[in-house]
Amino acid sequence: MTDTPTLVAGLGNPGPKYAANRHNVGFMVADALARRVGARFAVARKARAEVCEARLGVGGPRVILVKPLTYMNLVGESVAPLAQYFGVPPESVIAVHDELDVPFGELRLKRGGGEGGHNGLRSLTKSLGTKDYARIRFGIGRPPGRQDAADFVLKDFAKAERPEVELNIELAADAVEAIIEKGFVLAQNQFNAAKQN
Repeated sequence: MTDTPTLVAGLGNPGPKYAANRHNVGFMVADALARRVGARFAVARKARAEVCEARLGVGGPRVILVKPLTYMNLVGESVAPLAQYFGVPPESVIAVHDELDVPFGELRLKRGGGEGGHNGLRSLTKSLGTKDYARIRFGIGRPPGRQDAADFVLKDFAKAERPEVELNIELAADAVEAIIEKGFVLAQNQFNAAKQN
């Protein structure tokens, strides 16, 4: 059995201004995973990212958690060099990101496919040179009325939404662990079949 790590890229924008935005759920999930494994992020300046290495459980599989500091449109420029440095092939990369096309309160696991207008995924695909990486699509739903999608994702969750967001952050962290421990297909069957309400 090889000890090739899984690289989990939580997509978001750095800095306190963006910390609670819908666009930053990837960072929130990465933080939840770091808490679970008792690891702390450190800034890797050359990689323009916050990074931590850990194992899932004692002697468990290796995981590299990454929060790019490049801003969303350039996350691939941070993630791809780190994947290369740690010897992680694209199929062992998991991107956690907000998703307008998934209803609020639901998760969808997907491998490959298009970017759906998500600039972070577009950057990641370009830098990795392939679409064949896993995605955890964290549903934020569509903006109400005529609100612009770009404005919507850069707003904080509404106060009424926050309890469910907290639950879904933990659920997304569960999904990451399931992919690593059970494989993508079993994890996808488990989490895509469970409609979260």
